[in-house]
Amino acid sequence: MARPHSQPVLSADVRGIKYFKVLRPLLEGLHEVGTARDKARNRLVFFDQYTVLLLLYFFSPVITSLRGLQQASDLKKVQRRLGIRHVSLGSLSEATGVFDAAALRHIVQELAQRALPLEQGTTAQALRDLTAVDGTILTAVPKMAWALWQDATHRGVKMHLHFEVFKAAPCDALVSPAACSEPAHLQAMLAPGRLYVMDRGYASYELFQAILKAGSSFIGRVQDNTAFGLKEERPLTAADRAAGVIRDVWLCRLGALANPNRFSHPLRLVIVQRKKPDQTLENIWLITDRLDLPAELIALGYHYRWTVELFFRWFKCILGCRHLLSHSPSGVAMQCYAALIATLLVVLWTGQKPTKRMWEMIQYYLTGWATWEELQTHLQKSAARKKTTATA
Repeated sequence: MARPHSQPVLSADVRGIKYFKVLRPLLEGLHEVGTARDKARNRLVFFDQYTVLLLLYFFSPVITSLRGLQQASDLKKVQRRLGIRHVSLGSLSEATGVFDAAALRHIVQELAQRALPLEQGTTAQALRDLTAVDGTILTAVPKMAWALWQDATHRGVKMHLHFEVFKAAPCDALVSPAACSEPAHLQAMLAPGRLYVMDRGYASYELFQAILKAGSSFIGRVQDNTAFGLKEERPLTAADRAAGVIRDVWLCRLGALANPNRFSHPLRLVIVQRKKPDQTLENIWLITDRLDLPAELIALGYHYRWTVELFFRWFKCILGCRHLLSHSPSGVAMQCYAALIATLLVVLWTGQKPTKRMWEMIQYYLTGWATWEELQTHLQKSAARKKTTATA
C-alpha cells in the first residue's frame, strides 16, 4: 500500500498522540546521544525528539515525506504533546549524521523482551524460542553510492532481521549495503537461548558452530547432496509422515571425510518432502542439533520460517518502508529501527499480531475518523476471531 502524495499537514489531521507519552521513559536515554560536540549547548533537536517524529511518520497516514514531518513539527498540538519545538528541514537532514542508530537497535531489543508469546499449546512451548532469520532488500536511489549492488547501475540496502515466531515480533536487526554476507551478519548478531531457523543461503559449517558456541540451536536447510556420516536411522511416527517427513537420521559427521572443516558435533538430518507450486515434489534437507524434538516439529519449525517473509511484506507495503526518508547509512538504519519500534508498540499494546486492518483502524483513530471506543471494539473483535480460529 503506497503512501499518498504529500499534502499540507494540519493540526486537525493529527490526533491521539497523547498516547506517545508512554514512550518518554523508554526514550530518555537517547536525549544526550550525539550531543558531545555541542559545546555551546544550543542544540535544538535531540535524538529522543527525532525518534518520536519518525514514529509519528509511521503512525500518521497524512505525513508522507520528510518535509511533511517538518510541517508537523510546526503544529502547536504536536509540539505540546511530543515535547518538541520547531524543527527545520536542515536539522532533520543533519540528524542522520549526528545520532547513532545503534541506540535505537537497543530499544528494539528491549521492547522485544517485553513482548509475550501470542500462542500457547504444546507446539508453541516446544518451539518457544524459535527465531526466523532472513534479510530483505530495500531499493536505493542512484545517489547512494555506498549501497552499490549487483553492478554500477543498481543500489540496494539490506535489513538483516531476527523475528520471534510465537511473539509475532521482530527482536533484532542490522542494516547494511545489499552486497554483503548474510551468514557473517547472522554470526555477528547471535544471542543465547534461541532456536534459529534459516534457509539454505545461511548454510555454513562455521555459522552452525558459532550458533552452538553462543548457546543457541538451529534448524538450517542444506543442499540435498551434502555429505554426512550415518550414526542411526530413526523410525518415523504417523505424525512425522503427516508432516511430510520421509527420513530422520542421527549423524556422526556433517561434510566429507576429506573436508578439514567438517562438522563433528552430534547432529540430525530430517528430510521433508513437499509439493511445489508446479505440483512436482522436492526434498528439503534440514540439519539441526535438536535431537530431543520429534521430526514433525523440526519440519514445522522450518515451515514457520515463512513468518519472517510475511513480516517483510508488512514492513514494506503497510509501513511503507520502500520509501526512504534519508539516503545516508545511519538515516536508513534509523528509519528501519523506528518502523520495528512502531510494530513492537502495536504488539505490546494490543497483544495481537499486527494486521493491515488493525493498522488502518489505528490510523483512522489518529486522523479523527474513528473514536477510541470504535478502535477498542475493533481490537476486541479481532482478538475474539483469533481465539475462535485457534480453538476450532
